[in-house]
Amino acid sequence: MTLHIQKSFDPQKGLWEIVPQGEIDISTAPVLRSCLDEAFNEEKGHIVLDFDQLRYMDSTGLGVIIGAYSRMKEKGYRIVLKNPRKNILKLLQITNLDRILCAEQE
Repeated sequence: MTLHIQKSFDPQKGLWEIVPQGEIDISTAPVLRSCLDEAFNEEKGHIVLDFDQLRYMDSTGLGVIIGAYSRMKEKGYRIVLKNPRKNILKLLQITNLDRILCAEQE
């Protein structure tokens, strides 16, 4: 299972766009955790996780996102999930995380 992540920061918006590609599971979740932590430590800002190219995510991935959400919320920032596929959206809805993380579909 592989995970590639593209990230970019828009200083005018104070916003990170992070695009994971592939699958987030127990073996790749640490890659996402490192990316989120590094981005936020490099430049404070909101994070948009664009899931358009993410095929699969399990509960380990949810745990990483919830952890980052909590750390960021304490500092006044948030994470928004964008373009989740049906299987990922279903996981978010079952756990009610779609409400907390402001999951959006385009």
